[in-house]
Amino acid sequence: MEKMIRRCLTIGVGCSTALLALSPVHAAQSPPPISGVTGTIALEGTVDETYKGANTIMVKTADGIRHLFHLTGKTEVHGNVPPGADALRGLESGRRVIVHYAVHDSVRTAVEVDRIDEGGLQSMAGVVTNVDRAARKISIRLADGSVRRLRLTGRAASDVGRQFARGSADRKRVVVYYADDAGEPVAHYFERIP
Repeated sequence: MEKMIRRCLTIGVGCSTALLALSPVHAAQSPPPISGVTGTIALEGTVDETYKGANTIMVKTADGIRHLFHLTGKTEVHGNVPPGADALRGLESGRRVIVHYAVHDSVRTAVEVDRIDEGGLQSMAGVVTNVDRAARKISIRLADGSVRRLRLTGRAASDVGRQFARGSADRKRVVVYYADDAGEPVAHYFERIP
């Protein structure tokens, strides 16, 4: 399949159509979306290849599966340029990313791509001590005993709502990926630590 993509890029004709036609193959590698569930799904991996002509990226997860994502003019790439600009800039092969995407008719469209590196999101690990969904804040106790309070993006706030019971942080260990916004840490994504 990768040979077909490279051939398509070399020829340059109908590349978008060819790549979009191939996306169901990649969709078959992961479970289908759950019926009745709307919103975005997050996937962490490494940029394997970018296809500028088709405005797509191939992301390889830790288990070795490659996933194809279409970027639109509305796709936000944190640690990069504003939406609508050259969203592929800064998404070179080997770059670690978290892709928030939606699936429609087996096509995965990236809504947001978080770069995990210098110039992108940073990370911290700790225990969730408090979640204030109304104020969109989360408190994390770090290994040194200090507590950091972070503002949540809308997407992260909805993830908190799904992960933790109402009014309880359940004292779960997490890794939080955040960006500094005018000196205030803003959590974009988090994952539980077993």
